[in-house]
Amino acid sequence: MPSAPSPPPSALGPRPSVIVVGSYVQDQAWFVERFPRPGETVRAHRYNTGPGGKGFNQAVACARQGVATAFVGALGRDTFAQFAQDFARAEGMPCRWQIRDDVPTATSSITVNARAENQIAMIFGANEQLDAEFVRAQDDLFTGARALLIQLENNLDALHAALALGTRHRLTRILNPAPVHADLGADLLRSADILTPNETEFSLLLERFADAQVDPAALAQCDDAALHALSRKLTAGTVVVTLGSRGCFVSHGSERRGDAEPCYRLPPEPVKPIDTTGAGDAFSGALVAGLVRFADAPFRRAVVHANRAAAISTETVGTAPAMPTFEAVIARFGAT
Repeated sequence: MPSAPSPPPSALGPRPSVIVVGSYVQDQAWFVERFPRPGETVRAHRYNTGPGGKGFNQAVACARQGVATAFVGALGRDTFAQFAQDFARAEGMPCRWQIRDDVPTATSSITVNARAENQIAMIFGANEQLDAEFVRAQDDLFTGARALLIQLENNLDALHAALALGTRHRLTRILNPAPVHADLGADLLRSADILTPNETEFSLLLERFADAQVDPAALAQCDDAALHALSRKLTAGTVVVTLGSRGCFVSHGSERRGDAEPCYRLPPEPVKPIDTTGAGDAFSGALVAGLVRFADAPFRRAVVHANRAAAISTETVGTAPAMPTFEAVIARFGAT
């Protein structure tokens, strides 16, 4: 028997407003002064392990904004799986886990240098074996929800199933196209209402789907009109490009989501980063939460909040544990 689904919880508490279908990864991080050269061993001055994975990070980020969030994902039958389930219970975040007997829970190796830059290697494990049928069996979760958030650390069949459910239940569908999957097709990309790539992912998507060569390191220097034109080559929906220490850029299609401008950028928030790993996940999770919390406000309000949550996340080591609460964001930056 290759896998066994975990039984759904008998009581989910409040109906979830956001469904995250995505990955869980047990993060293992080493902190060094500088990255080693090929063949070189350097001394690490700190080690940390904890829950991660783009999907799980984003679900935690969303839930910590006070928005009812449910997570759907896959684990192996091992110690890391128990760690994941214990952490989710402690967060009060309901999960539907497919427990796989044939593959391990995903794990990553993260090296962080003194400049808070990171290099990551990962075994995707159970994430690549999340069954589309298992996802489709979670239909009840989608009833009454308002948004679906997915990433690309799972197999594409499972993600297509999630998007189909999101479409049927008329959810706002958000895709964080990370990492850019080798088999990603334009159909999945354009099934989403909102895309949230970083500079590298944005450049890769443009190369693959728009026949445009753009240096990711130069994107932040492009003017707004140029970035807007590039975004329109990818999708008819909204694109939010995170630019790391240089803030973020928003480009709308015909639907401006309450914004007066078709495109704009926001500067970075002032913080003292020590670990940028997971900042993009904090952004995507908080953005979706903002769409729910600030449903009557322009889209820009959710983006501002996400930008702030991402900034705060860089001041704490780790990924899922580093996601700030809504109260922490408001205490730091205020409510506007």
